[in-house]
Amino acid sequence: MNSDKDLVICTRGLTKSYNGRPVLKSLDLKVPRNSIFGFLGPNGAGKSTTIKLLLGLIKPTAGSGTVFGLDIARDSAEIRRRIGYLPQNPRYYDYMTARETLRFTAGFFYKGPAELVERRVDETLRMTGLDDKADRKIKGFSGGELQRLGIAQAQINNPDLLILDEPAASLDPMGRRDVLEVMRSLKNRTTIFYSTHILDDVQRVSDTVAILNKGTLIAMAPIEDLLTAREGVVYKLVLAGNPAGIRSTLTTQPWISSVTSTTDNGHSVWNLTITDEKAAERQLLRLLLRDETIAVKEFSRERYDLEDVFMRFVQEEKCNA
Repeated sequence: MNSDKDLVICTRGLTKSYNGRPVLKSLDLKVPRNSIFGFLGPNGAGKSTTIKLLLGLIKPTAGSGTVFGLDIARDSAEIRRRIGYLPQNPRYYDYMTARETLRFTAGFFYKGPAELVERRVDETLRMTGLDDKADRKIKGFSGGELQRLGIAQAQINNPDLLILDEPAASLDPMGRRDVLEVMRSLKNRTTIFYSTHILDDVQRVSDTVAILNKGTLIAMAPIEDLLTAREGVVYKLVLAGNPAGIRSTLTTQPWISSVTSTTDNGHSVWNLTITDEKAAERQLLRLLLRDETIAVKEFSRERYDLEDVFMRFVQEEKCNA
């Protein structure tokens, strides 16, 4: 997928067992630089164990891993200096304000003039949408505001990698939206590796997704590849009018391998399987619009919902076990 020099995280056969019971099994993970990498799996799948291994908080039973090309077992202190980390359940001194919290955290990283620290604190508050709440006591923060503060705290040292453990798990829809928007805005500044069991969040913000189930990696690919119809590229068309002429035209195109059709409320609903994606992008819509006997009501490329993808991989794993 990527050369090693383009990878921030790379693991090979990474394994962790407790009392002889494996909770993570031979994990091969590749996280591209400047990506939002969704690490997806149900509770208990091994996501938090993986994060602890990457941070050097626990040692692997077998296998190896690197972050920034540095060994996770030997070089964990150096790795952590370049990482921002948000645990699943962050804790704060709730009598402090957001500004005081970030100033306190920045003190561990910045030893220069106070005005430079204040400038970084102000920048981070703006970046996470907390500048208008900077001087409020944390005790009154909502769940979404607390998570954004957690990301701000993890981001204060301007890290090369952000590791976020279930950053939106306990939030309401508005809080989740705000946290995901902050993550999206940080993409050009850093690489984001985050674990989650919320399928919709992964689909909304991730570039690349890895699916973990019962300690085993069952899929890893760019999100668009996972969501594309498995049998190839499929376009869905909903047409009004007389489709006989355009059907004849489409079935003669060498880049269309099949046309299946149904009817719905007097409209023709077609699924076209494509063998040459570029040819379809250039020609398909043009061919449809030339035919004045039809009206194109819907034109879209079919994609799986991530829940369908996840369940498919889990079922396949069960069948192959």
